[in-house]
Amino acid sequence: MINVLFVCLGNICRSPMAEAVFRHMVENEGLSEAIKVDSAGTGRWHVGERPHHGTLTILEKYHIRTNGLIARQLAANDLENYDYIIVMDEQNLHDVRTLATDKTSSKIVRLLDLVDDNEMSNVPDPYYTGNFEEVYKLVYSGCHALLEKIKKEHSF
Repeated sequence: MINVLFVCLGNICRSPMAEAVFRHMVENEGLSEAIKVDSAGTGRWHVGERPHHGTLTILEKYHIRTNGLIARQLAANDLENYDYIIVMDEQNLHDVRTLATDKTSSKIVRLLDLVDDNEMSNVPDPYYTGNFEEVYKLVYSGCHALLEKIKKEHSF
């Protein structure tokens, strides 16, 4: 089982969007039994909440299921339990690496670093920008690149 965790600040906009999009892609590839997907936030402000209405609206627009998306905070043992921890921006990367220990075996990477020929390195936070469509396009592109990477690395 390959375990993938998407991380953003509050776990109500970008990371649950990525979780839902990536899960959708994994299901479409018939890899649900091989790849587990989750998301978390570095902050605890929204723990237990459903995603932001903007995230839910954009996912519904693209016919992507949103059931099971509940905000949680990143825990130190996540760095031992997930193979890939995919962060949305530089601050998330810093925060996750701060939790890393010598037991950390996760590959920690920014989502957009996986996308060839991408001019952006950080997925902007639509909680502040309001641009959920832009974020969806970036997340979709990054999730596609991640799935191709995992399929290649694990011979799926």
